[in-house]
Amino acid sequence: MSVPQNLHYATSHEWCILNQDGSYSVGITHHAQEALGDIVFIELPKVGQIVHAKLNCAVVESVKAASDIHAPISGEIIAINDSLIKAPEIINTDPYGSWFFKIQPTNSNELNDLLDSSAYAASVGE
Repeated sequence: MSVPQNLHYATSHEWCILNQDGSYSVGITHHAQEALGDIVFIELPKVGQIVHAKLNCAVVESVKAASDIHAPISGEIIAINDSLIKAPEIINTDPYGSWFFKIQPTNSNELNDLLDSSAYAASVGE
């Protein structure tokens, strides 16, 4: 399983990465998409929506189950990845290249609550 070193990870299996504009892109991990199976639908938050760390803000449905996606940090949604709405199966083939939404953070200290790649890999038994 791939666990890129340049990302921050939530224990709920989301990842985030800092963008040049100070926002963070958010997606789900390889482990999460593998557990879900074939993804068939995604519901993303609305641009302008305020989200809170550790609370659900999106939904992914697979042939197995529906799963809530949690915001790894609090902030305002500034962009969503429309291409995933049309082709959610992309998440299964490229979970780290398929960001769901971008957050402009309101509390950067929340990043301290996230895991680095080694800690996340250990948490999922890798």
